[in-house]
Formats: sequence, structure tokens, C-alpha cells
Amino acid sequence: MAWRVAGLLAGLGLLPSTAQAAARPAFEARSLPALMQVLDAAVPVESAEVLLEVPDVAENGAVVPVRLAALVPGVRQLLLLVENNPTLLCAQFQPTAAVEPDFSLRVKMAESTGVLAVALMDDGRVLYARRQVTVVLGGCA
Repeated sequence: MAWRVAGLLAGLGLLPSTAQAAARPAFEARSLPALMQVLDAAVPVESAEVLLEVPDVAENGAVVPVRLAALVPGVRQLLLLVENNPTLLCAQFQPTAAVEPDFSLRVKMAESTGVLAVALMDDGRVLYARRQVTVVLGGCA
């Protein structure tokens, strides 16, 4: 979904070409290790410092509510990954010190899948939270 927004902004000329070029490889990564390599990030470690709220069962995969947040300061990037979707990386946020790293959105899920919230920290740590979501009616074509 985020790549669609980026594509729309790029099509309207509102997204700088450098941002387009930098984001593309991350959204093309097909696995967590490949994504971490593209982002030049460490191996993620599961942590209670990352919050991921998503329903255990999604009746409609076209509109699955998700909340992801980092509960500690020093977040450089906050990522939302949906493992079995056509695009692993679903959303990428780059909060500043003036923005609380706490985001809510709705995403499409093609099928039952694992969902991860990944926080890339200023100190080089990579933290994540993972939940399994059972999708009753898939939302991706």
C-alpha cells in the first residue's frame, strides 16, 4: 500500500527522484534477510520495546487495522512487513525526534500470514514484534 502512495506521489511529481530511487530496492526485497541487507541493518531481535497491534483473525483481508509503535526513543525507521503479501515491505516510516513513532493504518492481506513491526534504532539495534493473522477473506488480487 505504501508503495502505491509513493507511486502516486512520484507520478504527480511530488516525490523527489532520490527518494524514489532509495525506496525501490527496499520494497522489492522478498525476505527479511534480504530487506535487512538492502537497508544495511543488523539481524533483528524480538523485543517488547516494539508494539504491534493487529487482530488475530481478520474477517476481510482488504482492510486489516494495524498499529505499530516503538516504546523507546531513538527510532530511525519503523517498518511494517506482511510475510505472505506480494510485497513484503508494506510501510516504511522515518520519524524524527519531533514525531512519536506510533502509527495506525489499514493494510491488505492476501492470506493468513505473519506480520512484523521492525524498528531500526539510532544505535544500530534492530528490534521487532511479530504476530500471526488468520485472514478469512483475502484482500489482494
